[in-house]
Amino acid sequence: MNIKAVILDEKAIQRATTRIANEILERNKGIDNLILVGIKTRGCPFAERLAKKIEEIEGEKVPVFSLDITLYRDDLTEISEQPIINEDFDEDINDKIIILVDDVIYTGRTVRAALDALVDKGRPSRVQLAVLIDRGHRELPIRADYVGKNVPTSKNENVKVNFKEIDNIDRVYITELRR
Repeated sequence: MNIKAVILDEKAIQRATTRIANEILERNKGIDNLILVGIKTRGCPFAERLAKKIEEIEGEKVPVFSLDITLYRDDLTEISEQPIINEDFDEDINDKIIILVDDVIYTGRTVRAALDALVDKGRPSRVQLAVLIDRGHRELPIRADYVGKNVPTSKNENVKVNFKEIDNIDRVYITELRR
């Protein structure tokens, strides 16, 4: 792995998390009817971190769930007749404000798959999107409501996010794709 540049270190990730948590609270006027839903894999620890920061600010816990969108992706070669949402996502989301959380937004296809999965689960009053990194190159008309950092990239670069919970280090970096 050839690291081209480190975009965010541990402190920068913490600052971005704090800012996004405050923006979520400000836009939604607190935590009433708020649910954070992390898109597996790295959206989950980011959602947990946002929830922890929101609890520090508000003094109340926000529900956090994980969403496995694998069977909703449009780039799978095998299609299942019965796509399922991960069993640990059992909350009633009707009339709730859902904050979808992911590490990186790129083409928008992961978010589209997550929206499909949410619609199968219920009808939220609103869905907002929080991402740590927006790297551009959208293929669908989707944009994040909360962004930790915008990172213009070329299509021959890849943005990688490491979280301590999964990778034992906190950092975001760019690698060059091999041709």
